[in-house]
Amino acid sequence: MDSDYPKDHPRNVIPELCRLYYSNGWMPGSGGSLSIKYGEEIYITPSGVQKERIQSEDLFVQTSDGEDISGPSCTKGLRKSQCSPVFLNIYRLKKPGAVFHLHSKSAVLVSLMNNGNTLHLSNLQMIKGIPKWTTGGNHKFTDDVTIPIIDNTHTEDGLIDGMVKAMNDYPDTCAVLVRGHGIYAWGHTWEQTKLVCESYDYLFDVMLQLRAAGVQEIR
Repeated sequence: MDSDYPKDHPRNVIPELCRLYYSNGWMPGSGGSLSIKYGEEIYITPSGVQKERIQSEDLFVQTSDGEDISGPSCTKGLRKSQCSPVFLNIYRLKKPGAVFHLHSKSAVLVSLMNNGNTLHLSNLQMIKGIPKWTTGGNHKFTDDVTIPIIDNTHTEDGLIDGMVKAMNDYPDTCAVLVRGHGIYAWGHTWEQTKLVCESYDYLFDVMLQLRAAGVQEIR
């Protein structure tokens, strides 16, 4: 922990979460990216690095308009996350406190197992950990929760049009799956975003195990 910053400052929280998500298998290789809004500043992980080794000084800081405020020393040769344009788009449209992009294996698998543009979940207790973004409050376990799925593109910024359509079509969602790629998720705070990611990963894993057991319908 960097003692120069409060415990809940992004410069402490993001490296801690990167190590946790690497150990979970959600940020393998150099995959995935995290961002947290702190006041009027957005802190974002660098691109193409081993996330479990990120230090507090490695983060990029920018405004919600994409203006760079600060970054790591040029001697480190780090680049801002390629997810930055997608993150900024979500911050503008949804006004969250944090946006995470993870390469969770269960998120990838459920996106590939569904040929349509949505994934539906119901009658699972951990659904109660998922907020209803527009209407407020959290889902009941009996609710039909819809997660939009968009197709992957060769670059992260190529996802923006699909993300915008998904968020407009499903305004209550706080996550979008990218087929064969991973998940983008957000919350009002980084703590809520962490809860959303963990709840969805659990739900996806349950779905996969049920499918493996031959149960095709869990609604």
